[in-house]
Amino acid sequence: MTLPAVVLVLAACLSGMRLAGDQLRVQDAAAVAARAAARGGDAGVASRLIPGSTTTRADRDGLVCVRVSLPAADPLGALAGFTLTASSCAPGGGR
Repeated sequence: MTLPAVVLVLAACLSGMRLAGDQLRVQDAAAVAARAAARGGDAGVASRLIPGSTTTRADRDGLVCVRVSLPAADPLGALAGFTLTASSCAPGGGR
């Protein structure tokens, strides 16, 4: 009788671990994209690192900032509508 509850809890834990791993990937991609954009490259490198993500670039106060967003992938569908987001900035001008 408790087996369905155990399976549900296990599935929720595994989904949470995947979500945490995806958040780390999004943060790393934002950092790589910010450094690339600051050196005059393409901030869209994040979209190549993480297919399905969107990238936004903003220049402010001598910094190049990149924001990367990725819809949460959840096989259970419990997290539908959630978006993982990370941003990173690097000094502009290749400094």
